[in-house]
Amino acid sequence: MTFQRARNEEQREARRRAILDTTVTMLNEMPVAEVSLNELSRRVGLAKSNVMRYFESREAVLLELLSDYLERWLVDLAAELAIGVEMEAAPLMRTRQMADVLSRSLATRPVLCDLFGAQGGVLEHNVSVEVIKRHKRASQTNLKVMTDLALRHIPELGEGAQMACLMALLSAGALSAYTPPPPSLLAAYEEEPALGALHMEFANVLRASIALTFLGALPRD
Repeated sequence: MTFQRARNEEQREARRRAILDTTVTMLNEMPVAEVSLNELSRRVGLAKSNVMRYFESREAVLLELLSDYLERWLVDLAAELAIGVEMEAAPLMRTRQMADVLSRSLATRPVLCDLFGAQGGVLEHNVSVEVIKRHKRASQTNLKVMTDLALRHIPELGEGAQMACLMALLSAGALSAYTPPPPSLLAAYEEEPALGALHMEFANVLRASIALTFLGALPRD
């Protein structure tokens, strides 16, 4: 892909979109940690300095994509919760159903989980105050959408809903670092099965984490 000099806003937006779309392709091929600005520049057909005219760093690109991925996921999540949570069920049952839906949904979106895992330690570094402010505004909006969804299905959560939602997302990011397990770890489990006693599949351990978080947020009689 090659570009001529962007001469108007439409062309600049097209170039910016091409950078984001190319990064999405890379994220489908490799973990966040392996996405480099040099490779992104090569694939998009722009000099690195030109890419940085649109995004100040690779972290700025990835932060914007994190917001995009989360926003799109929340649209899908609304439909998944409408099917997976029985509104006539008791609060404890609805909470367990919520954990089922959230964990299944997040487990099928490894890129989103990987981006969440990198957010605090990597993506929020090497970016300007303006980029951080823009990202945090988007994060607040998305968290409110998720919180409203949770309260729609489990109104009993009350003020604990927002923290429960935030912790669910942070858990997905933290646990994604263990997926997939490296070959050496799998070999160790095979040679000495007792070592794998605490090993769980990502979706299962995420469900347990989310269930404990949401159940803990329910008020006590």
